[in-house]
This record gives sequence, C-alpha cells and structure tokens, in this order.
Amino acid sequence: MKNLRVAAVVCRSPVGEIEFNLSRTAYWVREAQKNGVALICFPELNITGYVNHSDMSAYAQPLPGDVSHRLSTLATRHRMIILAGMAERSDTDKPYASHGIFWPDGRIGCYRKLHLAPNETPYFVPGNDIPVFDTTHAILGIQLCYDAHFPELSTAMTAKDADILFMPHASPRGDAAAKHRSWLRHLTARAYDNGVFVVACNQLGENDRGLVFPGNAVVIGPSGEVIAKRLENTEGMLIVELMAAELEAVRSHPMRYFFPNRRPDLYGR
Repeated sequence: MKNLRVAAVVCRSPVGEIEFNLSRTAYWVREAQKNGVALICFPELNITGYVNHSDMSAYAQPLPGDVSHRLSTLATRHRMIILAGMAERSDTDKPYASHGIFWPDGRIGCYRKLHLAPNETPYFVPGNDIPVFDTTHAILGIQLCYDAHFPELSTAMTAKDADILFMPHASPRGDAAAKHRSWLRHLTARAYDNGVFVVACNQLGENDRGLVFPGNAVVIGPSGEVIAKRLENTEGMLIVELMAAELEAVRSHPMRYFFPNRRPDLYGR
C-alpha cells in the first residue's frame, strides 16, 4: 500500500432525483480536489437515492450507461477515483444495490450488495461476486451497509489482499452519535480482525420518501482504533490520509496481525 488521501462524503440523496444527486456528486468531487483527495467515497445509492419500495426498479440505471459515463467523465476530469452508488438494472424485475468505482483512466468496476437486509429482499436482488479493486495506491474492497455485519465477507476480501474496506451506508433512524456507537460494535472488529483500514459514510437527512438518515462517517485504522469521525448534522466530508506505515506497523508485528495465522482448513468442518 501507498499513502492514500481519501474523502468520505456525508450527503443528502433524495429518491429519484438523479440529476440533483449527480450535480451534488460533482460538487463534492470538486471540493475534494481542492483538498488534494485521491479517492472519494459516497454513501450507498447516493445517485438514485435509497428506499425499500418497488419504485427502485423505475430509478435503476444500466451499468454501463449514461449515469456511469458521466461519473467516469467526472473521475477523468478531476483525476480522482470515485466510489458512487446507484440502483442497477438486473436481468430480473428487481435491481441490484450497486456501488461503482470509476478510475481517472476511464476504467469502471462494480460491487453488487451481497447481503440484503430482510426489508430489502422484496425490492432488490443480491449480487454473487466478491471483487476487490487495485487502485495502484492500495487494494480495496467495498461493502454496503448490511454487508458489514457478516465477518466472512471482510475475511474473503482480506484474503484477496484488500488493504482498505469502504463501507458506504444508507442507514436511517437515530442521531449521528447513536449511529456511531452502533457502528463501533462491528466496524472496529472488521478492521482489527483483518488488519485493514475501514472507511464508512452514511446518507444525511430526509430522502423525500419517509426515511431520515443521521449522516455520520468514520475511519478506523488496522489496529481497530478510530482515526477520525464526523457526527455533524450537515453535509460535508471526512478527509483522512491513510498511511502505509500504519498498516505496515500492524502487519509486520507477529502479535498484532492475526490474519496469517488463521486455519481455514478447520473452519469448514
């Protein structure tokens, strides 16, 4: 891994307001560029908005398609890696909850949410692949909200050499401080057990469909300690320099890096 300056965006993403959400995405990319950011991460489904309703099929976008082309162009123009989310059309009548990765050189990747919450299964279809993405600075994995509750997924991504796990959320209800405490129950474990950075961000405010999001963000180091957090009830970015030396300090220490000493040959019995 090389040092990587990242921004985790907290923003409002009203459902179905794709042009508005794209314009706000472009605004935050421009702001991030002013702050020397190399990679920017937006919340889950920030482009289409998030709601548990059959309407999500109507807002779903093809990938590739016009929206992904515009995000790719934005990444190229600002020389920045963009992680942005949208409902993606599938070959069924339900969309994927997807998060695209857009490189400055025009490449596009996609993660499709694997673990759907019980209230999402009537309206979304799950993905079936566990990709990781090589950014030249670091290898990263993406997990969406409910995904983060399943330790096996983080283990699988770490086994594919992930250095950073980005965890965009659309997690409603409560205030930011309460949501932060809830996240610390499991997100710190994902970082500590695997010796990886975890970067998480949430939508903010009303989505125009009855959900209200508390709008928090957090960055956790490979030792399981919180590096930075954002709990303000306003749109904004949490900008952090992820340091290669911090990752190396954990992974080079025989009593701090547990992952290499796993015994997966036993676990399937």
